[in-house]
Amino acid sequence: MSTASLQTVIGRARDGLAERRRVTAVLGPTNTGKTHLAIERMMAHRTGMIGLPLRLLAREVYDRVVKAKGAREVALITGEEKILPPTARYYVCTVEAMPLDLEVDFLAIDEIQLAADRERGHTFTDRLLRARGHSETMMLGSETVRGLIQKLLPDTLFISRPRFSELSWTGSKKITRLPRRSAIVAFSADQVYAIAELIRRQRGGAAVVMGALSPRTRNAQVALYQSGDVDFLVATDAIGMGLNMDVDHVAFASTEKFDGRLHRPLHVAELAQIAGRAGRHMNNGTFGVTGEAGPLSDEIVSRIENHQFEPERVFQWRNPHLEFGSVAALMRSLEMPPGRPGLARAPIANDLEALTRMSRDQDVQNLARSPAAIRRLWEVAQVPDFRKTLASEHATLLTRLYLFLMEPGGGTEARIPDDWLDRQMKTLERTDGDIDMLSARLAHIRTWTYVANRADWLHNPVHWQERTRTIEDRLSDALHERLTQRFIDRRTSVLMKRLRQNEDLMAAVNGDGEVLVEGEYVGRLQGFVFVPDPRAEGEQGRVLRAAANQALTGEIADRAQRLTVAPDAEITLSEHGRILWAGHPVAELKSGDAPLAPRVELVAGEELNGPARESVQTRLEAWLKMHITNVLAPLVSLRDATDVEGLARGIAFRLVENLGSVKRDQVAEDVRLLDQAARGQLRKHGVRFGAYSVFMPALLKPAPARLLLTLWSLTRKDLDDPFSGLPPSPAPGLTSVPADTAAPQGFYEALGFRVCGTRAVRLDMLERVADIIRPVIAARSFNGGFVVTPDMMSLVGCSGEEFAGLLRGLGYRSQLEKITPPAPPAHPSQEPEAVPGDQASAGTVSTVNETAAAAETPEQAAESQEQETAPSPEAEEMKPSEASPAAAAADSSAEAAPLEAEAPAEPSATAEPVEMEIWRPARRKSGGRPKEDQRKPRRDKQKPEHRNEHRGKPSRREGRQEQRPEAPRKPRERERQPDPDSPFAALAVLKERARGN
Repeated sequence: MSTASLQTVIGRARDGLAERRRVTAVLGPTNTGKTHLAIERMMAHRTGMIGLPLRLLAREVYDRVVKAKGAREVALITGEEKILPPTARYYVCTVEAMPLDLEVDFLAIDEIQLAADRERGHTFTDRLLRARGHSETMMLGSETVRGLIQKLLPDTLFISRPRFSELSWTGSKKITRLPRRSAIVAFSADQVYAIAELIRRQRGGAAVVMGALSPRTRNAQVALYQSGDVDFLVATDAIGMGLNMDVDHVAFASTEKFDGRLHRPLHVAELAQIAGRAGRHMNNGTFGVTGEAGPLSDEIVSRIENHQFEPERVFQWRNPHLEFGSVAALMRSLEMPPGRPGLARAPIANDLEALTRMSRDQDVQNLARSPAAIRRLWEVAQVPDFRKTLASEHATLLTRLYLFLMEPGGGTEARIPDDWLDRQMKTLERTDGDIDMLSARLAHIRTWTYVANRADWLHNPVHWQERTRTIEDRLSDALHERLTQRFIDRRTSVLMKRLRQNEDLMAAVNGDGEVLVEGEYVGRLQGFVFVPDPRAEGEQGRVLRAAANQALTGEIADRAQRLTVAPDAEITLSEHGRILWAGHPVAELKSGDAPLAPRVELVAGEELNGPARESVQTRLEAWLKMHITNVLAPLVSLRDATDVEGLARGIAFRLVENLGSVKRDQVAEDVRLLDQAARGQLRKHGVRFGAYSVFMPALLKPAPARLLLTLWSLTRKDLDDPFSGLPPSPAPGLTSVPADTAAPQGFYEALGFRVCGTRAVRLDMLERVADIIRPVIAARSFNGGFVVTPDMMSLVGCSGEEFAGLLRGLGYRSQLEKITPPAPPAHPSQEPEAVPGDQASAGTVSTVNETAAAAETPEQAAESQEQETAPSPEAEEMKPSEASPAAAAADSSAEAAPLEAEAPAEPSATAEPVEMEIWRPARRKSGGRPKEDQRKPRRDKQKPEHRNEHRGKPSRREGRQEQRPEAPRKPRERERQPDPDSPFAALAVLKERARGN
């Protein structure tokens, strides 16, 4: 008989002896104290061993026995962790890791009903049939296995344990309405995380327990729940396997699970095993469904409440007496049928699949020829796939390990190289990353922890056991921290715990406006509005706001008092119409009855009320009135003026309603009818009459312009937010900007700009361009037109086609003509020859001109030309609709141009005609001129009968011929009686004196 056959015979004989030893089966539902009874019975014996279904539960029982017997008396043996004191008398193990060759007085197996499980059942069946204590053997489990145990072990003593508390059905509830001390059960990591995240937002947080967690992480999470820091636990079905916690209610978020092959509904016994975690010891428990789980049928509910389940029909079995003569013999022995009623051959497990894949490798075939080599091959194939990778990938790793262990040519003295193992460890030492990354690293380190506990595989097993344990502990702590950060709001959980204990909460507002309750941030007081922490939602949000109100009431009253006496400098107005104090909005402007009188609407909650609210309202209204008066002083003064009467009063009203500017052609008729006294009334209040606009230059400064835009925006009453859809304002100092085509009508006008073509030009710069154009047209240097010069373009900051578009927007038109360029202007030193008079008078005139020009600022540009921009009587006789802005400017050119330029420049005697782009104003006439007449050269003399087309005015050429023998036009200027307050009145007097001399 071969050695292998002899060992098989001996093993079977020992099995027969074991089966003849009496077994006690303690059966019953959950919460019957079965595990507690077994632990007490074990510690009553001199030696003992207990096998448990989970590493987590094994660690829990180990800690409990250590407290009773001391660490030197207790050993822990799992696939991934071994604590083996030399003097150990009690062994706490996972069922798979139980050392069956160890003789003990007492032996117990917990959750023996798992013998029917397709994946792990064969191991529990093996322990049921072969594991015995010398004095006492105890099997713990559900009543569903009574019949099979009776069939397999007829001499078994059965003890039924009733449940200590009642278990009742409560139906379906939303997750946010589950009672405190509830456990929500799901069957995938993604579902567990989603539920835990929802509970964090709504109820303060939840602890997370899954079978894949390390004992260290699991214990830390359970401690959060047991201590009351959180009231909810989200778990997989791992809690159904003896994890004892103070759970009052179990809610199923799903009633289906993936069992490794397919998704299937949970059996009634499985539902009962999990639901039974509710109601520990003498406390009654409840169970129900939540989330997307459908309600259970009345039959299932009744069977769970009364612990009535279908009995198990077969236990899974695999031959424990293996043949190691060859790989083929080993696989045949693993696939041997049980040959006994009540047992079924177990499906192909992961270790058998790994063995099959490894045996296909040629190197493995060459090495696995002796019984020792084949036994070693089977040991390596049993390394669990904690990583849950593909079967092929796992088999590749195991093949590598086997080749390391068999390097000397089939012997058993080889070891896994330390340097190779070190490289595998280094990739797992990092503790950064999210929950999934840390969980993956933990799964990988569990594989190496299992390998490190195979002492005969390593050169220095103690070193690698310590290192893997250290890495696992660090990863476990990091994972616990990530789980806590993601799924537990410690602030809210602590506050709600204090509230449940009916304790008063300390609330305060610090100098930065942060509202603190018990030192925890719950929100911020911005002005008079409490902005709660956005993380506080649902019930916890209501709790936090209730606690914060204690501090808010007094703080808001104090702020109202401080604002009432605050100096004006501490209050500001934003461009979006918000009144700010201490950096926060306290009010908003709303459209009022008049442009300069908007309403003030407080930005405050209900906490600001009564006299305090009225005092804040009064203070802000007074500040706004003073702010508008100071920034828009000229406009407010014009509105309130008592010295402006008649038609001037009407123009003043139009200016106030249009926030400081109005197009000239819109008030042309009123302006034409104004006498010089009325004009003087308006000029005293800062009004300037330009060729294109009537405006107030002082309002073009940045501060008034910003405020005017804000007030104009408030007039957009048809919009919920009047400040929406506005383009950016031009930067201070710019004289023109590209016009935004999407800008609403009136936007640029409110800022003191006018859209001309593709650009928006500041009003004062537009008038200065007109000041350059007028004398050129009046001098007829270019046949009544003008050419673009660098001075014109520099005023508005654009050139080329943009400036051409600007001129077209003003009503000018261009055409190419051949013209003899005028002679260059005479040098100033030659002026005495052109203007009779002594040197002193000429010098005086030059000095005045230079001083006036130098004194002009962007805001004073229109003022410096107020006399020049006054329309001539001939131009004023035209109706507003009959002349474009360019034409109006041209019509006033003869009168507005300096008197020195009245005579046209003579062409150079030697100059040749050149083609130039000439710009001329385009007039609009009500009757319309025949196209033939429009195409006539401007130098052709018109017949007397055509003078009506010029409304009685002679043609410019005829007019110039008639003016040459006439006296200067100073008497006509005196007839107009210019305003003596004008800075150019003195200039006009000096010019008259110079001409007289």
